[in-house]
Amino acid sequence: MPDTNTLALPVLPLSTGVVLPGMVVTIAAESADATAAIEAAETTAGQLLLVPRVDGGYAKVGTLAQIENSGDLPGGGRGVVVRGLSRAVIGAGLPTAGRALWVNADPVVEPPPSERDIELAREYRAVVESILEQRGGGRIAGALREISEPGQIADTAGYWPDLTMEQRVQLLETVDVTERLELVLGWAREALAEMTLKQRVQHEVDEGLERSQREYLLRQQLAAIRKELGEDDDIVAEYRERIAAAGLPEAVREAAEKEVSRLERMGEQNPEHGWVRTWLDTILELPWNVRSEETRDLDRAREVLDADHTGLSDPKERILEYLAVRKLRAERGLDEADGPGGRRGGAILALVGPPGVGKTSLGESVARATGRTFVRVALGGVRDEAEIRGHRRTYVGAQPGRIVRALKEAGTMNPVFLLDEVDKVGSDWRGDPASALLEVLDPAQNHTFRDHYLEVDLDLSDVLFIATANVLDTIPPPLLDRLEVIELDGYTEVEKVDIARDHLLPRQLAQAGLRPDEVEVTDAAIAAIISDYTREAGVRGLERQLGKVVRKAATAIASGTATPPLRIDADDLVGYLGRRKVFHEEAAQRTAVPGVATGLAVTGAGGDVLFVEASVADGEPGLTLTGQLGDVMKESAQIALSYVRAHAAELGLDASTLDRRRVHLHVPAGAIPKDGPSAGVTMTTALVSLLSGRPVRADVGMTGEVTLTGRVLQIGGVKQKLLAAHRAGLRRIILPERNEADLDEVPEAIRDDLDITLASDVRQVLEVALEPPAAAQAA
Repeated sequence: MPDTNTLALPVLPLSTGVVLPGMVVTIAAESADATAAIEAAETTAGQLLLVPRVDGGYAKVGTLAQIENSGDLPGGGRGVVVRGLSRAVIGAGLPTAGRALWVNADPVVEPPPSERDIELAREYRAVVESILEQRGGGRIAGALREISEPGQIADTAGYWPDLTMEQRVQLLETVDVTERLELVLGWAREALAEMTLKQRVQHEVDEGLERSQREYLLRQQLAAIRKELGEDDDIVAEYRERIAAAGLPEAVREAAEKEVSRLERMGEQNPEHGWVRTWLDTILELPWNVRSEETRDLDRAREVLDADHTGLSDPKERILEYLAVRKLRAERGLDEADGPGGRRGGAILALVGPPGVGKTSLGESVARATGRTFVRVALGGVRDEAEIRGHRRTYVGAQPGRIVRALKEAGTMNPVFLLDEVDKVGSDWRGDPASALLEVLDPAQNHTFRDHYLEVDLDLSDVLFIATANVLDTIPPPLLDRLEVIELDGYTEVEKVDIARDHLLPRQLAQAGLRPDEVEVTDAAIAAIISDYTREAGVRGLERQLGKVVRKAATAIASGTATPPLRIDADDLVGYLGRRKVFHEEAAQRTAVPGVATGLAVTGAGGDVLFVEASVADGEPGLTLTGQLGDVMKESAQIALSYVRAHAAELGLDASTLDRRRVHLHVPAGAIPKDGPSAGVTMTTALVSLLSGRPVRADVGMTGEVTLTGRVLQIGGVKQKLLAAHRAGLRRIILPERNEADLDEVPEAIRDDLDITLASDVRQVLEVALEPPAAAQAA
């Protein structure tokens, strides 16, 4: 607290430091103000006020000091030794008496210490001793223990060399002892934390350096010991032994030995050391001269294929042809590598068909039939070219492509290689994986396939490649040209019953934990599931429905509400699967009014039935198209309208209707994109039906491209479309006459159950598809 005895004292300004109570310092009178203050102090019994200067001004609190001694300094000039007595709060200035600056100052008398002050002083002393212990200041710590006054202990912070001028002034101006102790305690804690962190970091750095140096010395000693013992089991020697035993092709062996020589010259600290070792490991893990012993027994191969899959005669015949050729070449002593460029007789097949027809599982069956290793590579959604050809070794984390990794996984150079979903390979700024497949799937090139990571030739000509796809449209033409396409168009109802009985039902029973003799699903029940609960080209939906039936049966048996054996017939299905889904009546319901025709189409899910609806309304003459149609399909609609307009009189139609009103063509299921020219006859028939008032027969389905002159042109996907028509309950089918040869691919049972009309002109289509005029009027 300030003393009531106000003193008039000369001011000695301090510009580079702060003097606190208890300090004894020597001050050189380097300025006129300092000299004047020292001279004026002779009139005040040697007392003066030491005030720091901060930012061009004076501090609010100064130090009342006593001059202990004065004299000339060795370097010239006058100096004084002063002792700080107490803090003094600066008051008003006084009139100048001589050259010195005089002010009123109230000395501060510190009150008796409180319990809080004593506690803070004890804690501050402990923190400072910890700092001094780390810095090696034992004598200073001893001197600090001799100070007992809390205020004096706090003022010892003024001796710290790390304090700034601003912090020293703040310490001087903090008159309250408790606040002063809290201030210096905070500074001491920050200094101790910073010192501890620096020491820990330095310790970790020193420890890491020491460990690295120790490891280096130990490795050098180990190498010297091995050399003295005559041992040659280092990494380089190990790689050379592995290369010699691997039986690598000549070019690959030379590349590997070159990399081993590089490895020998570089130290382990070199970043490329690990890259070279990884490359060598990859090269040596590939099965360069390992081949599976192929089974060439045609009868056994046929038994395996027939046991695994029902139907699929075309792919089975192609696999048997492949094995027959291999067998003849082996029996007649023909070297398989005698082809141009040393190529072997590999095969590249493409199984194309809707989902669920068994494309992927057929690849596994082919591997079993041929006795080869099976490996599958999923290409759906792959957009990076490096996934096929690998990364350059210059990249961090580089690795070979999927082809090389799959060969390493197979462990042989002649596996059955399934490239699944090749039609779903994408391309973007990272590259075009489909283009990278051109070399892999080209028999003229793949015997020298070069992965970007390996950078050596890899012979893929002995691999049996099988690609799968749902559609051919999305496969780039250059890639498609390299594939031998085998179409899997779906199953007939009879084939589905056999598949369900022989394959699907046993699998679902096993998954449900049931024995084959506990649940029996009759052929009639399976046929009812196929016709009333599913509509698909494959059998995935059928297997799901069978699984649902089997699970409900398992629940009944497990709960005790049913006793095995449990027999499930067609009449019982409602209790297991609910109400049947009505499919077959859909065509009759939709075509009951004029202007609706039933067409046939092929989608990624197989064949399907689509409806074309036509209507006219008041408005600007023209054509409106809806249903998310592609450009080709829109052109077909324009051609159909132009044909009807041009031949209206011949067809008995009122052409003025088209001139006065707007025609609207809609293909339902508007969320699904549709394209292709094969809906041309369907659109023409729908327009003629609308304008003539004659409905389209309910059991008629049609497909074909139409021209402006009315010619009906050839289309694709005949087998899938006829299977879809048969599933939908259509019995009269109109096809282009030029597709007559494609009927040989359709199962005989389906052909016998359908009334197929071959048309070369759209007039023939209208004659078969439309109800007679009399029937239309009666309706």
